[in-house]
Amino acid sequence: MALLGDVTEFLLLEAELADANAYDEWLALWDDPCTYWVPCNRDDYDPTKHVSIIYDDRARLEERCFRLTTGGAHSQEPQSKVCRMVGSIRVVDAQGADDTVEVTARVIMVELRLGRKSVYAARCHYTLWRSPSGFKLRRKKVMLLDADEPLGNMTFLI
Repeated sequence: MALLGDVTEFLLLEAELADANAYDEWLALWDDPCTYWVPCNRDDYDPTKHVSIIYDDRARLEERCFRLTTGGAHSQEPQSKVCRMVGSIRVVDAQGADDTVEVTARVIMVELRLGRKSVYAARCHYTLWRSPSGFKLRRKKVMLLDADEPLGNMTFLI
């Protein structure tokens, strides 16, 4: 139960930092190397052979956060307001290789931009590494419920 509590606190912090547009702090939660993946159309294909909504490594994550921080993401002028709820958190493997923990969760996200609300629902899979200073994200896979439908501008952190 202690592990589930620690994992829950970490996932809630990750969501809070993303909602607050605290890009440097959010990026600090990620390990190197890492993968941030949002599949398109199907959840179970090879992202190196098929199109993804997002498929970032550490360098691309840093670039994404830089654009969002410096105004280089013109599609975020004005910036989206985002609020997410994280729930149904489960530790599915606490004994992963290299001191990793495999976790699943459900996320509901509401984005407000230019008077328009968009709602996104997702099943998420996380690989967390137990570093000496606490958990670090090694992998985050966000399986959007409507990834096979037309989606709007999603330049904010999912």
